[in-house]
Amino acid sequence: MSTNVLVCVKRVPDSTSEVVLTDDGQSVDGRYAGFTMSAHEECAVELAAQVTADGGEATVLTLGDADAVEQLRTSLAVGCTAATHLLADPQRFGPADVAREIAGVVRDHEAAGRPHDLILLGNDAADSGDFQVGIRLAYELGRPVVNGVTHVSVADGIVTARGAGPEGHETYRVPLPAVVTVLEGGVEPRYPSVQGRMKAKKVQIEQRTPATDPVGPNRVRLLLPPPAPSDVQILGKGADAAPAVVDVLERLGVLSR
Repeated sequence: MSTNVLVCVKRVPDSTSEVVLTDDGQSVDGRYAGFTMSAHEECAVELAAQVTADGGEATVLTLGDADAVEQLRTSLAVGCTAATHLLADPQRFGPADVAREIAGVVRDHEAAGRPHDLILLGNDAADSGDFQVGIRLAYELGRPVVNGVTHVSVADGIVTARGAGPEGHETYRVPLPAVVTVLEGGVEPRYPSVQGRMKAKKVQIEQRTPATDPVGPNRVRLLLPPPAPSDVQILGKGADAAPAVVDVLERLGVLSR
């Protein structure tokens, strides 16, 4: 039995570079860092490709501006077979707004004969860390939800989701249709090949606009954590520092007397 999967991704600033906030403190300024999708979502895309490897459709969806098509094409290049773009300014949408819009797409696709048995999302957004969309989406659709898992498999209409819990590894088995949020670390996302990228360019992306006006994130502002303190010890100057340097190297096991 084939499984149809919807995997949701978001265009976010690359957090491996220096993080700079916008002047209003409402979002991360990606002009200095470049854009990508979060590591959680990369793993969700990989799991979607694995679940549908033997049949079924893996659809990738994003709510974002015109540039977010880059993340859709990347997902198509590594195993997704269809894409939906909710064209909108993501900064105007809070977690409840995003969940409502995704639910609307799911219902419309189901009415058109394209049901999504399993919906995968990253555990949280890499830029705002809301941790809400997956749970809100499950409530919108009346589906069971499992959060923060690293492994997903489907058999006989049951999704098995595994992840780390407070007392060790936990396994959940829930009936389809279901919603699952994914943490990085369980699978290794594949790198898009040249052939995959060429194939992705030919896929016709479904474009939609939001069905309702967003309420907004109601965010006060984002704050950067204080810089990590550094402890610098001056060992000496010139030749006078040599004995202290030797002592340090001995403690590190680099030298022995």
